[in-house]
Amino acid sequence: MTGIVALYIFMLAAFTGYEVIARVPVILHTPLMSGSNFVHGIVLVGAMVALGQADTTLEKTIGFIGVLLAAGNAVGGYVVTERMLEMFKSSGAKARGAKGAH
Repeated sequence: MTGIVALYIFMLAAFTGYEVIARVPVILHTPLMSGSNFVHGIVLVGAMVALGQADTTLEKTIGFIGVLLAAGNAVGGYVVTERMLEMFKSSGAKARGAKGAH
């Protein structure tokens, strides 16, 4: 695949992603993000495979940065989901959870 074709695919994916997300109502952003955490895991696996296939130092560096960013994205998605779910717990459940944690 030539660089021009790869750049075209990247730009098309970025534009499509922006258009899809821009049309989602604000109230649905958090549930959709929590539902898409599995995608972040797939990105992490893809970054690890790309890093495993890297030969040059530049490729290894870019692959390592890709793995770091993908892992941060996956972990961040789960952290935000956990915080979102905490908002829906009643105050009594929060108090019991805090007592059980100590």
